[in-house]
Formats: sequence, structure tokens, C-alpha cells
Amino acid sequence: MFNIFRGLNAVTLKEFTVVLRDPMTLFFMLFPPMVEMIAFGFALDNDVKYMATVIYNEDKTVESRKLIDMFVNTDTFRVLREVNSVEEMVTEIRRGNAYVGIQIPPDFTRDLYSGRGAQVQVLIDGSNSTTALQALNTSLGITLTRSLGTILGQSGAVSLPIEVRPQMLFNPSMRSPNFYLPGVIGVVLQIATTFATAMSLVRERERGTLEQLLVSPLSRWGLMLGKIIPYMVIGFIMACSLFVFMRYLFHVPIAGSVSVLMVGTLLYIFCLLSLGLLVSTRAQNQMQALQMTMTLILPTVFFSGFIFPRETMPAFFYYFGSALPTTYYINLLRGIILRGAHLGDHMDDLTILTGMGILLFAVCALRFRKKIA
Repeated sequence: MFNIFRGLNAVTLKEFTVVLRDPMTLFFMLFPPMVEMIAFGFALDNDVKYMATVIYNEDKTVESRKLIDMFVNTDTFRVLREVNSVEEMVTEIRRGNAYVGIQIPPDFTRDLYSGRGAQVQVLIDGSNSTTALQALNTSLGITLTRSLGTILGQSGAVSLPIEVRPQMLFNPSMRSPNFYLPGVIGVVLQIATTFATAMSLVRERERGTLEQLLVSPLSRWGLMLGKIIPYMVIGFIMACSLFVFMRYLFHVPIAGSVSVLMVGTLLYIFCLLSLGLLVSTRAQNQMQALQMTMTLILPTVFFSGFIFPRETMPAFFYYFGSALPTTYYINLLRGIILRGAHLGDHMDDLTILTGMGILLFAVCALRFRKKIA
């Protein structure tokens, strides 16, 4: 019954020998993912802090300085300097020297205690939506807190009529690395493993050794699987190294089942290697294989849920993302690492990854035409 995998051991041994004797292949499979993991881990952070801020304080009272201190104490704002006019404040923002400008009018303290309501103008650079949204939400939160404190002091009440007590069930510190790093692992694994197998058959064709495989008593299934197994072992070792980096360098705990994580990782790597092998059966040279592989990267980044939530996407792109293995692997990783999920919680993702891997591998084997029996 295993005749369909005839020659599997020989091809696997040959491919292991080729890979281990090719230091450049090992280098590009192992080193760039580590660098990308470290770079993305430190760079991807939505928690914007210490935004350059200019102040135009026309009131210059204790109350106005207390309000400025409230802005600074959030660690979102960093006072760059004080300016002498609104025009100067706008100029600093337009030149890119500051992201935020805070103007406190001359009658701020008097209006605050008179009951008429004091006003503060906050100018925000909206050219960067991430920093602008952070500055807007923080500004509104500060003024709301200050307003409620004043109202309670004037009314003599000891508490608010309604008090919200939120509780974060998962990732309570709301650290950005905890959210992004599982996605980074999924993306860098795709880059390294897909590229490796995409080059395998093309390299054989360019070196003239493909004909030797064609005349040997190998089944197409044994040849395809033999091409995948060595890279699967290397890819799994690389994935384990990335998990170690994530855990001990970036201090991201794994809350769920490690065994399910390992099984899901093996299935995902098998999917990616089969996808790369499918590219290899289509490409005529290494440049074509590289170009075809790189076209898969941007859709994976944008439509898999790595950065942007898929629920907000138009229907076409949402369903397009559903055809990407990375979509299910990132969902699996975040479930296990952040939410403490176990086998039954993500059985659908594991089943889909298994089906995708088998389908892609079968298409690879069926597409490979043996010219000589």
C-alpha cells in the first residue's frame, strides 16, 4: 500500500544531504526569521508614548499647570516647549516638530469654578491615524476625569451614579508584543519555508539533475514528500527557536497547550512547504519562483488578520483571507498563547490546516509529470 511513496527514503536522504551541504540555504532559512522576529517584536507597538507636544498656556495659573501635568503623567504626551501664539503652535505641528498642541485660554480657571464650563483646545496632527487616535482618546479621557472630579467636588457626592469596572480576561497588560508576535511567527515562517521548497525543483531543473530523478524508479508522491520532509524538520526547529525568542526575549507567556501548539505548527509548515512546492512545479527558473513566492507575502500580511481585523474588511477580502493558511495559524497561535486555548477550542483551525496541507500536496504530486516512466 506504500508503493505510491516508492523512493521516499532515498529522496529524503538526498535532500537532507543537499540542504546540509548548502550553507546559504540554511542561512536564509534560519537567520532572517530570527532578525525579523527581533525587529518586529521591538518595532510593532500600538502603545504610542511621549508624543512631542507644544503648550500655549494663556492662563498660567495653578489649575492650568495641574491640567498640563495630567497630560504629561499619562506618558502619552511629552512637552517639547511652550509657544506664544496659536499660529506658532500650528507651525510647529505642520513642520513635524510636534504631534499635539494644547491651548489653555486666559479665563480657564475662572470659567472652571464659575460653572460656565472651561474650554481647552487640543490640536492634533491627523496625518498619522494611529498617533492621532491615541492622542484624541487620551485627551478626552483626561478632560472627562478632570470634569467628573470637579462635579463631584461641587455637588458633595462621594461616587459616580454608575461606575464601570472593566476586567481584561486575556492579555491584561494589553502589551502590543503579546498580540503581534504570534502573527509575526506565522508570517516569517511562511517567508522562509515557502521560499525554500519553491526553489527545490527549480534548482534541480537548472542544474540538470531533474532528468536523473525522472529516470529513477521513484513515484511522484515519494518524490514530492521526500522534497518536503527535510525542510519540514528544519522549519520546525526554526519555529521552536522563534517560540523561545518570543517567550524569553519578549516575555510573552504561552497560556495554553504547548502540544497543540506544536501539532498546529507542524500542520502549518506542511501547508507552506506544499504551497512552495506547488510554486516550484509552475516556475521555470529561480527568478520566477522568487517572484511568485513574494506575491503571496502582501496578501498574507493584509488579509490574514495579522495586523488588521478581518471582520472590518469587505466581503471579498474577508473570504480571500479565508483561503490563506496563515489566517488559521495566526488564529490558532493567539488562541493558545493569549487565551489559553486547548485542543477542542481550535479543532476547526487544525482541521482546515490539515485539509489544506493534504490538498496542496496532492495538487503538487498530480501536477508533476514524469516524462520517463
